[in-house]
Amino acid sequence: MVSVSGVRGIVGHSLTPEVATRFATAFGTFIAGGMVIVGRDSRTSSPMLFHAVCAGLMASGCQILDVGMCPTPTVLLVSKKMKANGSIVITASHNPIEWNGLEFAADSGRLLTTEDQDQLSQIYQSDSIRFSPWNEQGRIEVLETAIEIHLEQILNCHWVNLERTHRRNLKVVIDAGNGAGSQISPILLEKLGCEVVQVHCTPDGLFPRPSEPTPEALTQLCKVVKAESADLGLAHDGDADRLVIVDQQGNALSSEYTFVLIADFMLGEAAKFTPDPTEAWHHRRTTSQVDLVATVSTSRMIDDVANRHNANLFRVPVGVGFVVEKMRQRSEQKRMSTGRILGGEGTGGVIFPELQYTTDGITAIAAIVQMLADSDQSISHHVEALPQYAMHKMKIDVPSPKVADQLLDSTAEIFATDPEADLDLTDGVKRIWSDRWVNIRKSGTEPVIRIFSEAPSQDEAKQLCLQISESLNKLRSIQ
Repeated sequence: MVSVSGVRGIVGHSLTPEVATRFATAFGTFIAGGMVIVGRDSRTSSPMLFHAVCAGLMASGCQILDVGMCPTPTVLLVSKKMKANGSIVITASHNPIEWNGLEFAADSGRLLTTEDQDQLSQIYQSDSIRFSPWNEQGRIEVLETAIEIHLEQILNCHWVNLERTHRRNLKVVIDAGNGAGSQISPILLEKLGCEVVQVHCTPDGLFPRPSEPTPEALTQLCKVVKAESADLGLAHDGDADRLVIVDQQGNALSSEYTFVLIADFMLGEAAKFTPDPTEAWHHRRTTSQVDLVATVSTSRMIDDVANRHNANLFRVPVGVGFVVEKMRQRSEQKRMSTGRILGGEGTGGVIFPELQYTTDGITAIAAIVQMLADSDQSISHHVEALPQYAMHKMKIDVPSPKVADQLLDSTAEIFATDPEADLDLTDGVKRIWSDRWVNIRKSGTEPVIRIFSEAPSQDEAKQLCLQISESLNKLRSIQ
């Protein structure tokens, strides 16, 4: 599948060495040569795809800087630091173990725009791929310090206070799912003064749990947090661009909380918390305006955070690229400093423009630890201080993107006749009532339709999803 997240497929079926090589050569043509940073996650298929990608890049005259196995945000940060012409990360992020993919970024770690992606696809499908002659072939160099570069950048962030984090001395259980965060995240936690307990931090690509860190997938992490009497549990997806939280009681939080908690911390006077979580949360507003960018399916908790901090909130289609495009647009329009804008998704991804414009599950660790160190409160305290909503998520398999589009078009026509709810077509179909909403959209990474709902209670949110699922199945049987 080709989407805003790059190219993804099942290894040996839709994703073969030939496909990877041709896409790499197309990318080399797209950037017109130069230095390309190449990194990979821990999947067992990643070394094979690495060699295929290198062959394509070298054939198009690109010089390769191999940063080895490391998180996606690490690769893009190195690309920014080295002012590279482009970068490729070999990863399928949160997809199942049999999947892999290629994620592309342009100059200095800049994510491809929609127009860039279209141009790359056109080159791939055309005869315009550039092959270099024998004397202009690219070469490979190795950079062994990518992780160290990322750690240094995080610890130099203006909001990191090592004296406070060391004084707090949190006990943290980290579950990297044997993915790309297995090495860097424990090291970062130690540098922040935490006592670290490692779970699934052997980067062998043999995922002991689903790569997507949903609450259902984090059973062992929850048990270890309780058994160790830890202050906090943290979990990554396969390429560590996401972070999910487990509280001190061993309860796995929805991925929605990561962005919301960090946004509340980063925007405004984050170090000042009231002792009582019920005390005037909404009234503690900052006077200087900031911007927040979220996707259409992100929890309305982010609306509450935006209101608290007098922030402008912008919602965009699901996908990191869309969030980044809006953040860059706002930054250029208002000439805002990177400290006055923050973006993210409800999947556990947060973008810290002070470092770079991509979701960064490693930097998110530092933000959560710093939040707890500054407040001297538990993670539950911060969660309970937020307005409470319940979200439910489902997905329905579809045979093709065409079928998904037909179902969404039919659903939009039906919803348009309902005067009791607003209709938002930013990404798929979103139906909004005063106290709840439901969003139906085509996945960009899997052959599925995703259904997200949020309501005052879990039962109500689940019921909304089930109703939509039944409606889609009926429409599908008719078509």
